[in-house]
Amino acid sequence: MAEQLAEFMVGLFGGLSSFKFGKELIVFIISLMPILELRGGLIAAALLGLKGLPSFIICFIGNIIPIPFILWFITPIFDRMKKTKKLKKLVDKLEKKAMSKKEQIEKLQYWGLMLFVGIPLPGTGAWTGALIASLLDMNKKKALLFSILGVIMAGIIMMIFSYGLLDNIIH
Repeated sequence: MAEQLAEFMVGLFGGLSSFKFGKELIVFIISLMPILELRGGLIAAALLGLKGLPSFIICFIGNIIPIPFILWFITPIFDRMKKTKKLKKLVDKLEKKAMSKKEQIEKLQYWGLMLFVGIPLPGTGAWTGALIASLLDMNKKKALLFSILGVIMAGIIMMIFSYGLLDNIIH
């Protein structure tokens, strides 16, 4: 699924690739997005023919930028949104979806958060991990650190996939 979404996003933003650093910008934008995050960014980087290490750095930076904002600001934002009828349903749905995965984090606390963010499976990642950590009222500094460690872990796994297996299939 991430590969198909990454291919779609590369096609959508493909016009940027004609600019200097346009391919890198596409990868950065994809890495910022929920669902795709670093995983999709690295797949896109491989599809665009970018080198591995610079792509990893671009994707890493793109993926970690939203984490502190989610950890520190999502709860107050959700509280305000819940005061409106239409947005309350959306927030309740997002919270319910995130909290359905909380057991994976609660058992091992911060190590669980790192594994949740770091193992690239559908429905996991830095966005969801940070949301769950915020909703569980985990220590934000520790949650940030372990989320970043999880992004590094996911990056290593995805580098092996994107620049190992996928590269061999494409070329």
